Amino acid sequence: MVYRPRRMKFGIFLAPFHRVGENPTLALKRDLQLIEHLDFLGFDEAWIGEHHSYARELIADPMIFIAAAAQRTRRIRLGTGVTSLPYHHPFLVADRMLQLDHMTEGRAMLGCGPGVLTSDAYMMGIDPLVQRRRMDEALGAIMQLLRTREPVTMQTDWFTLRDARLQMANFSDPHLHVAVAASFTPAGPTAAGKYGTGLLSVAGVSHEAFERTWGWAEEAAAESGQKISRDDWKVVIPVHLSDSKQQAIEDVREGYRRQAYVGDRLNNDSPSAAPPFAGGAPDIEGAMARDGVIVGTPDDAIAAIERIQERSGGIGGLLILAHEWTTTEKTFHSYELFARYVAPRFQGQLEVLEENRNWIETNMGEVFKGTAKAQVQAFAEAGKELPEEMRRAMEQMRRARE
Repeated sequence: MVYRPRRMKFGIFLAPFHRVGENPTLALKRDLQLIEHLDFLGFDEAWIGEHHSYARELIADPMIFIAAAAQRTRRIRLGTGVTSLPYHHPFLVADRMLQLDHMTEGRAMLGCGPGVLTSDAYMMGIDPLVQRRRMDEALGAIMQLLRTREPVTMQTDWFTLRDARLQMANFSDPHLHVAVAASFTPAGPTAAGKYGTGLLSVAGVSHEAFERTWGWAEEAAAESGQKISRDDWKVVIPVHLSDSKQQAIEDVREGYRRQAYVGDRLNNDSPSAAPPFAGGAPDIEGAMARDGVIVGTPDDAIAAIERIQERSGGIGGLLILAHEWTTTEKTFHSYELFARYVAPRFQGQLEVLEENRNWIETNMGEVFKGTAKAQVQAFAEAGKELPEEMRRAMEQMRRARE
């Protein structure tokens, strides 16, 4: 049986992706503007990435970005998507996120990963082969610090905790939300299950490992005695919507081909690189065929989310991979269409409205039968003659009921 949350969560995963060759200051401003727009539209979450090299993903510290975004928004929850744990002492990660937990009054979330760009690790002299182990060690320390008031002592080959404890109590109960990023391997789901956290499937749904993802997390949770919930499993996928499917495709066709890491390489004459997070297809039609993207109308998006639910066995939320494949105006329109017509379909907001409309329209004769008499009475009490057009309309209604 497919798990269906009572209220599915929707948000974005903001790497962010910006092409080399444009003003980086304006790019960061647009990122903040997007978060404000999503907050206005009622999106639930925004996850912000950490990267230090390669010039396309410009946010070095998502915690700084979250602090700025929190001052510009009212209700949207803000997470690090993700903090690369091997680059930081776990005590500082836990302590800074605890500060954000208080400053945002419970809207901060911690997303964890080993670090996706090998170039970051290279510059810091970190062997990529140790990154997953170090993430596991750091996550274990962070969860202890968040979950207990007892002193934590740990010794590894890269960090030490000596009688460590956080100096403030958690604002969130029992602590801020924590999630682990997953791509194609069992490492992320296993860590999520081992420590009882949420899961962020950042590589989309177009790979064979997707269907096995939750099974890996459940196996690790069972072995560790932890509880996990599909409600805390979020899937990341690019989305662009318009008023017609053809218009949506045309909106992003050129931008997809020119996106960051693909159309802004040093040597554009070399063989094309595979677009990230879109099934590796060279064009938008190919990405759609591989389920690497959702492009079309709100109805197309609803159908695609239903397919993801069936394939996965049930997820708790969907995160739109933020991209700039078209103009800001069309991008904002896409998010508005999603918020107006797609999200409420999975959040229990439309059924009550539809039931109410259907009942009224099915029982109109009974519900509105006293309207004409009340109007006639109002004219009579005022000593005025009933207008001829109203008299004809009432007669037509009477005949229609016969």
